[in-house]
Amino acid sequence: MFLRNCWYVAAWSKDVGRELQAETFLGENIVFYRQEDGTPVALENACPHRKLPLSDGNLIGDTVECGYHGLKFDCTGICIDSPTQRGMTPRRAVVKSYPVVDRYRLLWIWMGDPALADPDTIFEVENYDDPTWGLTDGGVMDVDCNYLWVCDNLLDPSHVAWVHVTSFAGAGTDEEPLDVNKTDRGVIVSRWIFGQPPSPYYARLVRFEGICDRLQHYEMCRPAIGLNKSVYTPVGTGGYDSAPVDETFTNISYNFMTPITEDKTRYFWFQHRSDHAGDEDISRYMNDGARMAFLEDKAILEKVHVGMKHAVTPHIDLGLDKGAKLFRQGLDRAIQAEATETVV
Repeated sequence: MFLRNCWYVAAWSKDVGRELQAETFLGENIVFYRQEDGTPVALENACPHRKLPLSDGNLIGDTVECGYHGLKFDCTGICIDSPTQRGMTPRRAVVKSYPVVDRYRLLWIWMGDPALADPDTIFEVENYDDPTWGLTDGGVMDVDCNYLWVCDNLLDPSHVAWVHVTSFAGAGTDEEPLDVNKTDRGVIVSRWIFGQPPSPYYARLVRFEGICDRLQHYEMCRPAIGLNKSVYTPVGTGGYDSAPVDETFTNISYNFMTPITEDKTRYFWFQHRSDHAGDEDISRYMNDGARMAFLEDKAILEKVHVGMKHAVTPHIDLGLDKGAKLFRQGLDRAIQAEATETVV
């Protein structure tokens, strides 16, 4: 089950151009392309005649021509030409059109009722246009697991102590207690770790020497957007009620999970940092490190998916699973409410 009346990331904007591009999201087959003026388009990827994928056809100007009998569809999904019976195009010769918007270098798609699609409700990336903040190129990978296993993982600060030993681990990540809070849009799992060395990944990035105070802020927002904020600040300056000091370093990893099917997820990410704004070497270092960590997660989560899907004995939960369980419960309620509204 998926939440549909919301925005998902479909692609990096740069990866969608003047070619018909077939994708599957939330179990629906979709074809993407750009009009000649650059406007993105997303249509149901099936001609209504015999369901040949439109992506097997041709892009002619701003219209898509089916490769079977030449039916042509405009960017709204309406058939505007049927060469074998001109003037008698069936009224039902229409394919579904999906609202799509470019924002934050990403292409967003609305998978539900098009009448409800409001670009102002796209997840906000704070400080995105602030020139004092640095951006990484980001990345994308497919993970052979249900998207909720990725969401669970991104609400679990403790796993870094065992899965990311050479990057995000560090003293306190294995046993310091976690704070769990519900929000209007999801769940936050967080903790401050005081008086410990920076983790290996961040030791190169901070502008101070010695031990530090460190925040792990793991937030998940519906439908499946993870905001992982790491704060490193000189020892004695950290805490939930403390303001940043000049040496405080903040990095926010934005993670966007788009279900392909119940068993496969497309995972997009980029990082946004409060320092080293124009340093390409730092951006490359951070992006490479993030990709390595996400590949470590991928290896674990794909096996978790298989193990849980085909379990022959009951599984158990641990205290660290509280945030993930709360998020799933809230998402389930939102999906049920959406289904009820659709029926009504």
